Amino acid sequence: MNNIIFHIDVNSAFLSWEAVYRLAHRGELLDLRELPSAVGGDITLRHGIILAKSIPAGKYGIQTGESIPEAMRKCPKLLLVPPNYSLYEECSAAFLKILRDYSDTVEQYSIDEAFVDMSTSCHLFGTPEETASLIKNRIREELGFTVNIGISEHKVLAKMASDFRKPDLVHTLYQKEIREKLWPLPVSELFFVGHATAKKLFSMGIKSIGALAATDPTWLKAVLKKQGEIIWGFANGLDLSPVLAQPAPNKGYGNSTTTPFDIADAETAGRVLLALSETLGKRLRSDNAKIQVVSVTIRYTDFSCFSHQKVLDTPTDVTLEIYHAARELFAELWNGRFIRHLGVHTGRARQDIPGRQMNLFDEIDYERLTVLDRTVDFLRKRFGSDAVKRAAFLNQPIDHMCGGIPKVTPLCLEAPAKPQSSAAGSLQVAESPLKKQCRF
Repeated sequence: MNNIIFHIDVNSAFLSWEAVYRLAHRGELLDLRELPSAVGGDITLRHGIILAKSIPAGKYGIQTGESIPEAMRKCPKLLLVPPNYSLYEECSAAFLKILRDYSDTVEQYSIDEAFVDMSTSCHLFGTPEETASLIKNRIREELGFTVNIGISEHKVLAKMASDFRKPDLVHTLYQKEIREKLWPLPVSELFFVGHATAKKLFSMGIKSIGALAATDPTWLKAVLKKQGEIIWGFANGLDLSPVLAQPAPNKGYGNSTTTPFDIADAETAGRVLLALSETLGKRLRSDNAKIQVVSVTIRYTDFSCFSHQKVLDTPTDVTLEIYHAARELFAELWNGRFIRHLGVHTGRARQDIPGRQMNLFDEIDYERLTVLDRTVDFLRKRFGSDAVKRAAFLNQPIDHMCGGIPKVTPLCLEAPAKPQSSAAGSLQVAESPLKKQCRF
């Protein structure tokens, strides 16, 4: 083969990592992986969904992504544990470190998945199947959790192979094997086919991946647009995307959060937008990127969703500039109804902008704000994200940097107090307690 691609997927990642940590570092005797158990979001924060489940929990019909109340109805004795995202990041880093011992070309696909191009290094360790087993066993012995590894000439087939029977197994899905192993599967199991697309394909009589592969691609493209062309190629094992050791630059950055209570006033909504802009600005500056499009998304309590966007005069990475644009968009978009979810997204991201073109009529000293933002970024990186926070968030139920990966410590759940006037730009330095972290 010219190409040898591995896709490595951690089995029930969050739950496995919780189980290993509790056994090895907390001295617990029960293994969560052997019980009907799950990692679930915090219902009180309205993040009440199943994030990962054990194999015994799956026997009750519990599925990742379903609500916790629904899961508890299926299995009243389900053992639920809260998520610990900082632990998961540590485990993910340890997992990726092992993969890089076998190839220089490792592409992290998600926190618990990675593609590895073994084309030029596999011969050092044995056949593809032997090498995959070597990696799989090493991860289990050194880190304590299991993975599935799919092997193919292409990324999409390797990913499909890793989803075959679990856990702790190696599967191949070479181009010559797709007729036997891939085509008999339901079309809903094909990568890039979501629930709505699967339903549409079923209604057209296309029920298996093989039936999709045999369908006229021109007709599929006419019915499903670009997606039809893509999934027809995947069904036929066609995928030319390379494994990228360095991720492609972001074209846009986004951040959103489901609020722990319904928002009914613009002041509280503004604090959420500011918190989202804080996290977003930090990510932009970390990547040395600037954006020129800002959009705001509002989801109301009836789950209806609306968005609005604007183009900025000058590309920016300044937190307050993003926030002011988001606040302006929110004022134009909000209809006064109760809000349960807010998002700030950006577009036209570029990393090749050397500086800011100053405007004679600027009323704000953006150069000073840029220096301030980067100083705050440095302090938060060194002493923790809570080391510096804006005074607008003092004694408020809104976390000052929300969205993205939640913190281990939950935010205050009290109903919002009567709005107090405070400048968004005012900063407060807070003590940042050091936390003991799990090391693998």
